[in-house]
Amino acid sequence: MLHAKVALITGATQGIGLATARALAEEGCNLILCGRDQGRLASAEGELARKGTRVVAIGCDVREEKSVAAMVAKVRRAFSRIDILINSAGIANAFRPVAELDVNAWNDVLATNLTGTFLATRAALPLMSRGGSIVNVLSMSSKRAFPNLAAYNASKFGALGFTNTLREELRSEGIRVIAVLPGATDTAIWDKLWPEAPRHKMIRPETVAQAIVATLNLPPESTVEELDLMPTGGAL
Repeated sequence: MLHAKVALITGATQGIGLATARALAEEGCNLILCGRDQGRLASAEGELARKGTRVVAIGCDVREEKSVAAMVAKVRRAFSRIDILINSAGIANAFRPVAELDVNAWNDVLATNLTGTFLATRAALPLMSRGGSIVNVLSMSSKRAFPNLAAYNASKFGALGFTNTLREELRSEGIRVIAVLPGATDTAIWDKLWPEAPRHKMIRPETVAQAIVATLNLPPESTVEELDLMPTGGAL
């Protein structure tokens, strides 16, 4: 059902973004991989191109409007359309109480997780049409606040509000908008957040990707609007 679809994935070089790109490649999707780290981007492109699908890797900083516009212009030239948009780019601030949170860290997290989702979506929409899907990879922190993570919590609460608004705007156009809210997932984000975290208790990125692909494979007359995934043992 997803064969030959064109999928644009931000944050595609690691974590849930890379796992989702791999899963979509297995479905036969054509891929546009976006990320800031050129080394990881080249590695992901090489790996996924060996799966026999068309892969285009584009360096992009989702925090910057001009960078996003340039990326989508390249997508237009390469494919002329986007069938699936996966907004997966995201970062977290180190554990800090609000009284000690640096404004630069605050701005960077909000710019990446919230503004970046907005900029990528707004730029991609002109290339999307009825039957398309937008998947915003958020977090359980979109609905549940945790101490010492003010910037991350605020960005994810805001991104869920953005996602819900976008869904209502696009219903009449037949574009599905899906919010994915994973609980603790074993990705590199924990290197900064909590290096000693019990990763063996976490969801694997491949599991989140599997759930995303299953949702995208639903018949076009139906959608999952919000997909909550939690470790079987509950929140850490």
